[in-house]
Amino acid sequence: MLPPTTAEQHEVVIAIDCSTTASKAVAVDAQGNTIATGRGNLTLSNPAPGEYEQSAEEWWKATEQAIKAVTALLGSTRIRALAITCQRETFVCLSGEQPIRPAMVWMDSRAKNEVRDLGNDRVHAISGRPADTTPSYYKLAWLRRHEAVTLDSADRIGDVSAYLNLRLTGQWASSRASADCTGMLDMVLGTWSRELCASVGVPIEKLPRIVDPGAAIGLVTDEIAAELGLPAGLPVIAAAGDGQCAAVGAGVIAPGSVYLNMGTAEVCGTISEDYVWDRDYRTVVAASGNGYLLEAFLSSGTYLVNWFLDGFGTGTPASEQIADLEAALTEIGPGAEGLLALPYWHGAQTPYWDSAARGAVIGWTGTHTKAHFYRAILEGVAFEVKLQVEGLSRAVADKPTELLVTGGGSRSPIWAQIVADVLGRDLILCKAPETTALGAAMFAAVAVGIHADLPAAAAAMSRRGDTVRPDPAAEAKYAQLWKVYQHLYETLAPVYNALDAVPH
Repeated sequence: MLPPTTAEQHEVVIAIDCSTTASKAVAVDAQGNTIATGRGNLTLSNPAPGEYEQSAEEWWKATEQAIKAVTALLGSTRIRALAITCQRETFVCLSGEQPIRPAMVWMDSRAKNEVRDLGNDRVHAISGRPADTTPSYYKLAWLRRHEAVTLDSADRIGDVSAYLNLRLTGQWASSRASADCTGMLDMVLGTWSRELCASVGVPIEKLPRIVDPGAAIGLVTDEIAAELGLPAGLPVIAAAGDGQCAAVGAGVIAPGSVYLNMGTAEVCGTISEDYVWDRDYRTVVAASGNGYLLEAFLSSGTYLVNWFLDGFGTGTPASEQIADLEAALTEIGPGAEGLLALPYWHGAQTPYWDSAARGAVIGWTGTHTKAHFYRAILEGVAFEVKLQVEGLSRAVADKPTELLVTGGGSRSPIWAQIVADVLGRDLILCKAPETTALGAAMFAAVAVGIHADLPAAAAAMSRRGDTVRPDPAAEAKYAQLWKVYQHLYETLAPVYNALDAVPH
């Protein structure tokens, strides 16, 4: 942490990042330095195949824990504002402030039939999202068919940030760049689509009030401020979903760059000034207000690392296991000695949008070890990034010239090198350890006048770290493997469909 040298550096804002695994509070100063952090872990429930749920009350308790950890270190006098970013597509149904069922998480895939029945070009054109089990829209359709009483008895239905805003301020509101994750926002008008809401039987009156990124949601209530150690009258500022905030935190607020977030889900995106939609990406609200963010994603990112450690680990701390595995990978060359992995553990997203797709590992021999398997998983994600970046580059007039990388996976030197080698291009690593939170913090800093506008905040608060350059020999080997990999999905698609037809 750098010592403050100006009055502005004494002021901090708090960003809340309520992700799939934890709610984190990050106190950030005017120069983007992390001053203090707090964390509350979250539980992910998997009650049946394809079903993923969380307790919304646990979101709040984890957020309380995280904020208290920060205010215990800082006190309250330096804190100027608070902003929230969160996991997207996850939503909760409330009666008052009380959840009436577990929240359905973004990776929940039970709505396959609803995707088949409701997914079409009309829905895609309005919402910006290809037909897939990820958007809340199809999960709400599932509830309408299977738990209609839940939707009828709920008086509030909203995303994670709307729920936390409600608990902090009493205001039922969400940023336009968070509310769009439901898949029920009209992306041209920027308002709730009456057509899409009616098609799943959700009255607009139950959905959060929409505000622009950077606008004030409200003030933290006196009771909550006292409980959490926050200053009285603290403004809560609308930010954006975690993907959009990661882009802002990386400094991607205008066309010409691609951000890659190697988090639980792997997401990459680039800015488009015009509204366009295609299966090569999903179109979301650009948090910067400068057009739209075209995003490509794979729901199995660092999730696969955790899955691998859970199933094949040694029981020692995860950091030790990863260190041992990465040491073993130095003895295994590109291509894992002929082992290729399709990383579709939660279906295939961009550009196939196939919920029937499954993870596949091709090329096993008796000489392969779990280290080979681990490398194949990392390489599989890297090949998906290549597929996505090529699709994004085709979508925009200004071809992206730089690729900025953030997220937990980017902190693995071996994985970052694999991605650079597969893409055959430089990766610029973001220096901030919590880029998503940093993006949310920028909105708070602008809202209270610490910075004049978002470009000024990005210039002052976002920093670039090392550049990872491709190794020519590895790049050549991956170019050969790409010729094989890019046809694997099409080859296996009939098998996936046949498997999906068999009752589980």
